[in-house]
Amino acid sequence: MEPLSFLVAKFKKWLALQSLASELRRKYRKLHIKRPLTMQQKKEIQQFYRQNIGHRVPLIWHKFLYSRTGVYSKKYIPVGVYRTEMIGRLNNFQMMDAYADKNVSEQLFPEVKQPKTFVKNIHGHFYIDNKAVSRAEAIAHCQQVGDAIIKPSLSTRGAGVRAISVVNGVTNVNGKTIAQLFDEYGQDFIMQERVLQHPDMSALNPTSANTIRLLTYRKDMDVSIIYTVIRIGRTGTIIDNESAGGISARINPDGRLAKYAFGSAGTDLVEKTDNGITLEGYAIPSYDRVVETVKRLHLNLPHFNIAAWDFAVGEQGEPIFIEWNANPDLSQSAFGPAFGDDTERILKEIYQYKNTRHRYW
Repeated sequence: MEPLSFLVAKFKKWLALQSLASELRRKYRKLHIKRPLTMQQKKEIQQFYRQNIGHRVPLIWHKFLYSRTGVYSKKYIPVGVYRTEMIGRLNNFQMMDAYADKNVSEQLFPEVKQPKTFVKNIHGHFYIDNKAVSRAEAIAHCQQVGDAIIKPSLSTRGAGVRAISVVNGVTNVNGKTIAQLFDEYGQDFIMQERVLQHPDMSALNPTSANTIRLLTYRKDMDVSIIYTVIRIGRTGTIIDNESAGGISARINPDGRLAKYAFGSAGTDLVEKTDNGITLEGYAIPSYDRVVETVKRLHLNLPHFNIAAWDFAVGEQGEPIFIEWNANPDLSQSAFGPAFGDDTERILKEIYQYKNTRHRYW
């Protein structure tokens, strides 16, 4: 008889799969063009996954991506399979929250340039220059910081990110004092300087820090780039995340953008930014430097074989680390099949590992 804990985990996995499928069906209904899979395509997909992971997969993810992009591939990774079976084999969920805390990035990656940090709050405790201080000292330190970014340190997808200005202890957030803003965020947040980005990055959308998103995969001492995309904010926004309304476009190996960007479902095949910049062929400054930097940084993460990275490019072309994600989504609309030509190899490698996800739903 199976132990109760195993049955509970199995039920939670089933619930997670149902939730992911339901969310994707809602997105599918928003698409302007819906392309059905042929019988041959369905057969090809199932044969591919039986050979590489040992079982059939739901077809809704292939159907959605084919409809959205117009490009069919049996190698698209079903999000449900990725979330419930793959990410837990690639990364150690027991270590995830602590490593992914934005407040520890300076200690994890001291060799890379990062935005100047004014103050951190970790589990309710304040730190300046990584030294513990009182709440009163933290408030006093932030009275005249000027333009800044404040955000939760344990959240993802741009949740809670604000661009603020602080003069004489008063912010531009409805006239709240810095003390009141700290109270609003409670605990586990970070306040940093605003990044001054390269003119070519700012041109894409001047109000947001437009970042390069890279997905890396580690096998022993080798770190490879799975894909890279540019994330661009919309007019007047400060966040470039797709989940917050931004758009994403593939970056080709030569550092130039593909023809189309994708936003939320229904925002497809975007050829120009809101301010009229044509995406196709647009050169991303310092692209090679960012790629090489990320490959080095991933070796600092022994518990994580897959990681997503957000990098800005500074005024002088220097790579600036913004944050990393231990539980990343896959940008398959913008990029295509997540693992590309390496899909078979990576799938076979992944399924050699134990799934650490079963206790963390």
